[in-house]
Amino acid sequence: MATSILFRASSRRSPIAIAKPTFTRFVMSRSQSTFRSYLVEPFELSEALKANAPTKLSTAPRTVPVCGSWFLPNDPQKRTGYQVYKQSHIPDAVFFDLDKVADTSSPYPHMLPSPEVFQDAMSNLGVNRDDVLVVYDTAELGIFSAPRVAWTLRAFGHPAVHILNNYKLWVDQGYRTEEGEQEPVDKTNYPLPALDRTKVAAFDQVKEIAKDYNKEGHEEIQILDARSKGRWEGKDPEPRPGLSSGHIPGSVSVPVPELLDPKTKAYLRPAELKKIFESKGVDPNKPIISSCGTGVTAVVIDAALTTAGFGEGNRRVYDGSWTEWAQRVQPTDNLILKSE
Repeated sequence: MATSILFRASSRRSPIAIAKPTFTRFVMSRSQSTFRSYLVEPFELSEALKANAPTKLSTAPRTVPVCGSWFLPNDPQKRTGYQVYKQSHIPDAVFFDLDKVADTSSPYPHMLPSPEVFQDAMSNLGVNRDDVLVVYDTAELGIFSAPRVAWTLRAFGHPAVHILNNYKLWVDQGYRTEEGEQEPVDKTNYPLPALDRTKVAAFDQVKEIAKDYNKEGHEEIQILDARSKGRWEGKDPEPRPGLSSGHIPGSVSVPVPELLDPKTKAYLRPAELKKIFESKGVDPNKPIISSCGTGVTAVVIDAALTTAGFGEGNRRVYDGSWTEWAQRVQPTDNLILKSE
């Protein structure tokens, strides 16, 4: 893992502005964290950074902003996460590159890395295991890739991880930002983690679920798809050339925009999210697998489920998602469905 892409930021700063607190989200216990819920509002992060700013002299646990910006390969403006990071980011934020902190030997993009790659990345980011990490996205997209980064951190057992809801509000409410290149950080000795495989659904597992769909005695495992309704229906093309659109048998369409406020692009309130899932027939007492195009926005659903109060013990994310599915299933399997 090259250290050149994993540094702490430092550059010009904009003035401080005071923003009014919004509402409190669903409370979820987090060891070592002062935040009350998985989603963190801008005013909460601002206060935490004032109270517990990262310093080279202190050995106490820190609150560290983590920029998880990422864009689809077909982005019309050809943006990249790091380019947007250079334009504007939270002071002292580190940049987590989804495409590089990954299994680069996989034919599918940004699959979960090995424990060794993850350990090296966290060490080069200057992160300690007892740091409280708050992951955020871009002002342009609001909530998009940050949940994926947060889920990755949690899948490798980092104890205190949260999602900022969101950077667009952080900017709009006048909190401090920086611009410019990154400066090197002091490397830490992050311990070698173990991947919690109970959080991950593999291709063969999802295939068995799809093959059993509608059969008598089949396991009632729910698959939620974050892609657009047109892609799920098979009417709109996939962003990656050559991939057939459509959906996994038995899957339910839950497009990401339905979970976000159309103006702020932040997550809806817990009660609103719960109502959306209930309207789609999602049963909190049955196992849930979240899917999407490449495993990124699937975690937007997963984090929304947490915020809505759904238990985490019976939830997984299909890491390969539709990119893997559309390439690996055979035409004779009849496992790519399209709506008429």
